[in-house]
Amino acid sequence: MKRFWREVQVAKLDDGRVTVALDGKPIRTPARRVLSLPNRALGEAIAEEWSAQRDEVVPATMPLTRLVSTAIDRVSEARASVVAEIAGYGDCDLLCYRASSPPELVARQAEVWQPLLDWAQLRFEGALRVTNGLGPLSQPPASLAAIRAAVGDYDAWMLTGLHVATTVTGSVIVGLALAEGHLDADAAWAAGQLDETFQIERWGEDAEATIRRAAQRSEIADAARLMALARA
Repeated sequence: MKRFWREVQVAKLDDGRVTVALDGKPIRTPARRVLSLPNRALGEAIAEEWSAQRDEVVPATMPLTRLVSTAIDRVSEARASVVAEIAGYGDCDLLCYRASSPPELVARQAEVWQPLLDWAQLRFEGALRVTNGLGPLSQPPASLAAIRAAVGDYDAWMLTGLHVATTVTGSVIVGLALAEGHLDADAAWAAGQLDETFQIERWGEDAEATIRRAAQRSEIADAARLMALARA
């Protein structure tokens, strides 16, 4: 698609929310809904993405636009199922499945992952059990309910970012820590990639893994930015 607009503006909607307008016309989502945003900070960030486009529009350079469109078109419309999907990671959270060897990996998992589980227990009263191995692990129903309640408290903007962070890292605890500002994007990515990073340090990294890890890092950074702007 070629750039067809001259001016990008952040405009107020009748309901008090804001939108981004191209030559005075509000941007619409793929489902043709007006891009209705919770605050000016998020509007200005999205306006910057559109202003930065040159002759050809490159969607890959507009991650916030994509994420807010997802929030409006999909997350808002299927809120209950999104909450259930995110909270469901509590049953199989990455942080709960530890290695039994080598000792260096065991120690690193304990050093990085256990403080996050301890934080979640204090923050949400959601203590999760840990196992050494890949066998099924039964978690306390009360803890899973507490995690689900915490996830359910978020609005569509936060849920969209939390969904990305949780699915990319394999951990709702890491996702919640990012959403709550307990971790930054780099630390969240590192926690989710701990096992793979350990293997790369030992055996090296191939080109495909380098590309995939960079993409996942960008996804988490974009999700973190969305959540930070939504709270602004």
